[in-house]
Order: sequence, then C-alpha cells, then structure tokens
Amino acid sequence: MNPVSLLIVLIECRRPSGLPWKLATLALLAGLLGSTASQAQPIGADRHAKVARDLDDELVETKPSKARWARELNGVRHVQVVVVSNSTDPQLADLRAYVLRTGGSVHAVHPAFHAMTVQIKARQVRALAQRPDVVSMSPNRVTHRTASTLEAITGSLTVNVRSNSTKTSYDGLGGTGVGIAVLDSGVMKAHEGFLNADGNIRVKRNVDMLNASLANWTFGIAGTASLAPGSSALSGYESAIANDSNLIQDPNGHGTHVASVAAGRARFYRWGTPDTTGIAPDANIYDVKVLNAEGAGTLSDALEGIQWVIYHAKEYNIRVLNVSLAMNSTETWQTDPLCAALRSASAAGITVVVAAGNFGKNALGQEAYGTVSSPGIDPSVITVGAVNFKDSVTRNDDTVNLFSSRGPTRGAFIDANGVRRIDNLLKPDLVAPGNKILGAAATPATGLLTTWNTLATANFGALVGALGITQSYRETQMMMSGTSISAPAVSGAVALMLQANPGLTPPLIKAILQYTAQPLPNANLLQQGAGLLNVDGAIQLAMALKTDLSSQIAGNGYSVGQTINFKPLPAPVSTVNGQTFNWSRIVYAGGNHVVSGAALFTKYQSIWDPRLTWASGVVRKRQTIYWSGIGIPANMFAYSFTEIAAPNQTLLTSGVVNADSMAGASSWFGRTGAFRPTLTLSGWLASGSGLVLSEGLVLSEGLVLSEGLVLSEGLVLSEGLVLSEGLVLSEGLVLSEGLVLSEGVVLGEP
Repeated sequence: MNPVSLLIVLIECRRPSGLPWKLATLALLAGLLGSTASQAQPIGADRHAKVARDLDDELVETKPSKARWARELNGVRHVQVVVVSNSTDPQLADLRAYVLRTGGSVHAVHPAFHAMTVQIKARQVRALAQRPDVVSMSPNRVTHRTASTLEAITGSLTVNVRSNSTKTSYDGLGGTGVGIAVLDSGVMKAHEGFLNADGNIRVKRNVDMLNASLANWTFGIAGTASLAPGSSALSGYESAIANDSNLIQDPNGHGTHVASVAAGRARFYRWGTPDTTGIAPDANIYDVKVLNAEGAGTLSDALEGIQWVIYHAKEYNIRVLNVSLAMNSTETWQTDPLCAALRSASAAGITVVVAAGNFGKNALGQEAYGTVSSPGIDPSVITVGAVNFKDSVTRNDDTVNLFSSRGPTRGAFIDANGVRRIDNLLKPDLVAPGNKILGAAATPATGLLTTWNTLATANFGALVGALGITQSYRETQMMMSGTSISAPAVSGAVALMLQANPGLTPPLIKAILQYTAQPLPNANLLQQGAGLLNVDGAIQLAMALKTDLSSQIAGNGYSVGQTINFKPLPAPVSTVNGQTFNWSRIVYAGGNHVVSGAALFTKYQSIWDPRLTWASGVVRKRQTIYWSGIGIPANMFAYSFTEIAAPNQTLLTSGVVNADSMAGASSWFGRTGAFRPTLTLSGWLASGSGLVLSEGLVLSEGLVLSEGLVLSEGLVLSEGLVLSEGLVLSEGLVLSEGLVLSEGVVLGEP
C-alpha cells in the first residue's frame, strides 16, 4: 500500500462520526508529528529562563512597542515589571537599590509575595534577571473583569441549606459572619441588595487601589515604606486607599453584580421585580477595587489588593476571596505573580475562587481547549467554568456554555536541563450557573435615574431592557453572563460551608465542592471539571467533618490517616428541585490526578494543609510570616511568606482511590483520559471501580513521579488544530450563549 493510501486508511479509521475530512486530516497529522502541547522543546538561546516570553518580546527596541506596560521615555524604552525574588528580606532592599542605580523606579514592594513592581529600561531587564536573588520577571500586565432562580438551580433551597427563602426573609444558612472579599471594579454599597434583615449595610469596607496607582511612569521612586501595624506609614497608606464614604464606587457595574451573585439579598418590595437573592445573603462583603470604569486594571494593583486582603483577613474574618478578573500569561503557575499571590492567600487560610475565563470558543465559534487564563491556571485556587441553565430550575438539561474556557492549563516553565515544559494541569475544577444571571446593577447616587454604569450603558437593551421591569434607584438590576458570574456563585457556596463548619481549609473546601458536584452529560473533565455546583451536597459533607480541622492543621496537630469526620459521611446523592442524582465522587489532586473514595474525608490527607501545593510533579510548602512586636496581636497580620520544598511525607493515604488508569491515556479522538466524559468516569467510580491505594502515595526528595493524566497525543482541538501557547485573550462581555461581545478590549495588549 502506498503512503497516500495508508494515510487515507488511518484517517478513516480515526475520524469521529461527523468530523470533516479536512479537519480529521489536520488532527491526525498533529498527533503523528507531535506538538508543543505535550512534547518538550529546547529553549532558544535568545530566551532567558527568568524572563516571561511576552516581556522578552518587548526588549527589542528596534521593533515598535505593542504593550501597555512598555513606553518610550526620553527616547529610551522603559517597561513596568513585577520582579519575584527569593530574598529572605521581604522589603527587598538590595534589589530596590540596584533598580535605583540603573535609573529605574520601584513603584511598589509586595512583601507578602517577596515581589516588587519596578519601572526599568528595557535594556536593563536581562541584567536584572541575572541576579541570583531574582526568580522571575513578568510584565505589569493588564487585568480585566471576567427563591431566586440562582438559589434554586444551585441547590441552595433544600432542607440542608435553606428550607425557605423569599425577597424579604429566609430560614437556614446565609453565610452569617463570613467575609467575602471581591477583587473587582467596586461595589455599590448603597444598593439595597447589600443590606441585612435589620437594614444595616453588609459592605463593611470599600478600598480603592487605583487611588494609589502604581503605574504612573515616574522616575526615581524608591518604593513604599514598611507598613508595620500601628505605624504612620500604614495609617497613611490606609487613608489613601480608603473609600468607605463612596456609596457607589462602581462606575463599571461588574463588581456590584458579582458581589450580588455571591451575597446579594433581594429586599425589593416593589411589585413585579424578580427575586435576585444570591447564594450567601447574610455574608459580609469587602470591596477591593482594582479595575477602573472600563473594567481594566494592572497586575500591580491586583497584587496590592490581594495583599490588603491577606493583611486584614483575620481582623475582618475574610475567609473567601472572589477573583472574577483575568490576564493573559505565558508563564507557568510556579512563577506567574498573580498565581503566587493567590497561593499566599490560600496558605493564609483564604479560599480563593476565580473565573476560568470566557475563551472557550475561537473567532469562528469553534470550541477551543487550553484557554483557561491566569490566575485560573494555579492549582491552589478553585477555577470555575460557566453553565447555561436553560431558563429553568431543573438541572438535567444544563449544558456547559460554549464561551466557558476549557483546560488544560498552558503555562510553561524551563526545567533544570533548559527544556521548556507545559504545565497541562486539569482545569476547570467545577462549573456553576453563568448564563443570563440576574443581579444588582450599580447606578449613581441620585433619586433621578438618568445614567447607568458603563456596562449597562453600552448594552442597555441586552442587560437591562430585556428584564422588562420598572427600575428604581437602590433596587436596580441587570442581567449578565460569563464565568465572572459563575465564580461568585461558588464563593457564596464557600461562605455557607464555612458558616456550617468554620474549620474547613481551602483545599478541603475545593475537594468537597468537586466530590459533591453533579456531573453533566456529554461534557468532559476539561470542559466541566467534576461537574455542576451542588450546594446541598457540599453542606451535607462539610457538616460531617470535625470543626477544629483548620486550627489543628495549622498547629501540625493532625497525623496522616487520623480520623477527621465526627459522624458518618452522608450518602453520596442529593435531591434538588425533585431530581435525585449521584455526586461525582471526583477530586483533582497533584494538578493532573483524579482521586476518589470516602477515605478522602474520613482520614487526614496531607494535601488538606493549605500550605502545601502539589502540581507539576513537585510539592512546595508556603508558610505565613506574621508581624510581631509590642502591642501587635500574635499571628494576626500577615507580613510575608516563605516557600520551601515540602518535607517527605505521605500525600494520600491507603484507601484513597486512584482513577488515573481508569480514565486512560488522554485522547481527543478516543474521548479518554482528560477528554473522558465526567459522567462516565463518575459512574464507574460509583460502581466501585478504580485502584485503591494500599500503601498511599509518598512524596520523596521533593518529587512525586506519578504523572497522572498525560496528554499523550497532543492537545487536539475540535477544529483540528493544535494549540501551543502565547494566546492573546479577549475577555469581553458575554451577552448570551453563543454570542460574545469583545468590546475591543484585549487582555494585556492594546
């Protein structure tokens, strides 16, 4: 048989039903020839391992600058860069002095992450990268915003959560006492959706990081002073960013809607207005504004906002951080500054929930894998995709939105041999309602409603007019779609879980949400993760566990395998809106492993320690360093973090079920491995399949050699192309299923 005939036979044998010949041919060639998606590639000599690829591209001054974080000043190209260091000095005094000697500026020091934002000549970047105390250099990228129907479809209206809920009252869990920080465009605290039953405002703080803008292109700045508790420097900084007297603080409208999905309360007495109660209608809200009226911000401002949340977390009982924004990044989760910052938040006991991104289809409307954006690429955060609930409270007809970003993650790192490796972590972790969700709309503080927020003004007919209701100041509502709206639904669920059991840790919370999720039909692990958010199941499982877990783990009071449940685990099924379904029983571990089994929640697993991060074959331990001194409460205000290779230990105990081999090698054609339908894998686990670990999984010398679900034949897209990296991602406002409005905004690049 000649080569052409052989190729035709191969294509016909492997072509899925309905896939055009041309696309099948391209996909087969990609699999035969290999791709950068799964095969290591030597790094070019012109690339510096510490310098992000998008930053490296801007260092050639003979080419026109394309990035917002690069500018010609006095005829010389300057760039704004976030430098991550391994220095033991959180104030980075030596690095700051070096930058000043080169004629640059230090716009901010981020001691919580051992990082700083600098302005430096482009020609000085590689020299700075050569310093041994520099770990990575990233551009100061642009970030962008990513009884009610919502209660009913998420399983919040069940006997285990809230048995009754109206526009004016509810019975059961509401997130009381739990603080949710919203890193976004601001929150309109005057909106009635943020009042409690007594009429008091639940938006406890409004801070505006844009008031102390870091990206001002000023020469000779040496960086902020040490912000010690009780110091004048801290007082001045807090005064500069405080915006508590501003009753609207959200000209864009995105942050207010996000906050209402997580913790809104429909106190609207006007007849005919819909019930827009959020998931945790009694939780406290902490508004951290890092995006402007157009919904854009910078990496530096986001880092400052996260640092503020970490610093005040224990003081305000901030247990949840919602991040419905995104940025493009070519970096691995290990060096991406936004990921590192959120890992610090997780290590400090804050559960971080982020939007997966709205990049699940390309310009032709075709499905695109590998499109999860930063910081959703980090293994420690809960990355949430979006579901179309089809305008009904039943769950069996729900589908993953076309726009919802698919995994795996596409960040890359250079290994010890100088070879470029792709992360390929399993994401998203789960999905939640994110199509045409009603919520609060930010409007000016006036009784005469003459103007709307930026989003509503630009898209009034789709977001406001379609509701067909009479709008009144402080009761205004609008409709939005996107993973930015799915994420706060999960954040609200986390608040309920923490009210039910305040001893839960961030990784344990993520595992519970995944294990109890409802797997949707016809969607795989890279499309829906473990499945659809199931608040009913999450609360049941959370309430079966001991309530001292967090404090005991922080004090190293639990040994591996020790019992962590105080009563029998509930049956792994839930009934929501009359439909009974099995839980997924799926949990992601180690970045690309699928594990299961009741032992996960009856025996202490090392991975429930929020200080540990396991992915890409390595395990790191991040430890919080707190301010100390006369008059400073012990272990109250986080100052910085240290990170080391985790000591040898058992990560997973005996009795845990490893489902990697059952899922199989990843093949898009065969629908196996990472492309295996979640419902199929869940069904096998429910029937008792899977490899039960007899001796556990052990970390030795800082490495875990088991590879998990490896993408063996490359990441093949449905249109027959192989995705590499370096995507330019457009966030955009999603109006409905199948329609994405880009708004002309490109993440990171103008």
